[in-house]
Amino acid sequence: MDDQASLFGAEEEVALRECDGAASSKRQPLAARLRPRSLNEVVGQEHILAPGKLLPRLVESNTFGSLLFYGPPGCGKTSMAEAIAGETKSRFVRINAVMSNVAELREILSIARRMEDKDTVLFIDEIHRFNKSQQDLLLPDVEAGNIRLIGATTHNPGFYVNAPLLSRSHLFRLNPHNVDTIAAALSRALTDEERGLGERKHSASARVLEGLAKLSDGDLRRALNALEVIAMGLDEGGEITDEAISVFASERQIRYDADEDEHYDTISAFIKSMRGGSPDAALYWLAKMLSGGEDPRFIARRLVIFASEDVGLADSQALPLAVATQQACEFVGMPECRINLAHCVSYMAAAPKSNSAYSALGKAMASIQQGPLQEVPLWLRDSGGKASKRLGNAEDYEYSHSFPENISGQEFMEKPIRFLELKNVGEETEIAKRLARWEKLKAERNKDA
Repeated sequence: MDDQASLFGAEEEVALRECDGAASSKRQPLAARLRPRSLNEVVGQEHILAPGKLLPRLVESNTFGSLLFYGPPGCGKTSMAEAIAGETKSRFVRINAVMSNVAELREILSIARRMEDKDTVLFIDEIHRFNKSQQDLLLPDVEAGNIRLIGATTHNPGFYVNAPLLSRSHLFRLNPHNVDTIAAALSRALTDEERGLGERKHSASARVLEGLAKLSDGDLRRALNALEVIAMGLDEGGEITDEAISVFASERQIRYDADEDEHYDTISAFIKSMRGGSPDAALYWLAKMLSGGEDPRFIARRLVIFASEDVGLADSQALPLAVATQQACEFVGMPECRINLAHCVSYMAAAPKSNSAYSALGKAMASIQQGPLQEVPLWLRDSGGKASKRLGNAEDYEYSHSFPENISGQEFMEKPIRFLELKNVGEETEIAKRLARWEKLKAERNKDA
């Protein structure tokens, strides 16, 4: 075994010692020292860890294969992987997909094949960073059972993990920790003398710990490390007060990936809130995007689309306002253009909604694609040029302005098709009345013809 251990990197040996329950180094960050040693010590995630759930049963019976943990930072993906390896007394190899390469992966897999006396849990952090060839390299050893793969990702695995690897893995989605869970973990960290801050004898009220938990955005690792920084800035035995956490609050950075899942999820919530008529929710998601560093021009472009897609004919002032907001973002820039965005977002959310025009275009496009394609009627064709006149183009066209209310009664397709279905909402109500009157006039004039 000593010869085999010499093949492992220093990082793996540390992981092995941690899984064997060795004392954590005081030099490690608090969050690392407090990593759970078994699934029973993992906090939160009751939806997958409660008694009788699939994951605990698989670990207890030591029958799990490959696992994928999907969730935001600090939700416990690495902790659960280490706890699983520890409980099943497996050899634990941890790599980060950003730092790893094919050569390292081949070496790890080769060693795993030769270690028949002990299962190997290969934990790949940020597995979404592996390219297709790296993921494909794992497949034969996953299928043969040479390794038990545990992949961790903050990104939707459906978009980033190869279908063959995804189909061979149990997928578990982890949620951000709630405030109560984080506050309880902070309280335990203050009193834990073995691995926590108990030796320093700090105290903190439940209200202060709850406040720190709220600032951590569901990220337990962030909360624990913030607690440690705050505590180390005080004398031993000092009380952690509101003033002590104010520095952390002032430097708070929210979790927001400007071009990845958080970006798409938040803009989706933003649009759906406006569509659903909730100005408050729309402004909240707007504030989150701006606080996370989102490009205001991106938000403005979405408002221009929304103005026609979701407000449409119900309030035709929405589109000019959206275009003006987009121009304001270009002209003014941040931080002032956030005022223009708030103005437009509030208007859009409170405006009457209709997708009639958008839906009508979809129906028209479907009619074009599914055919048969209609030719332009002879009476509507261009009459420019002698050849067009000889063909009779526009010869029977009836000039609309020559008739009362500009309605001649003439059709504008060979076979008329109705696409626009108007709603009884906002300005669209008047448009519907107007078109109904025109249909009546057309019918009367065609009857008299």
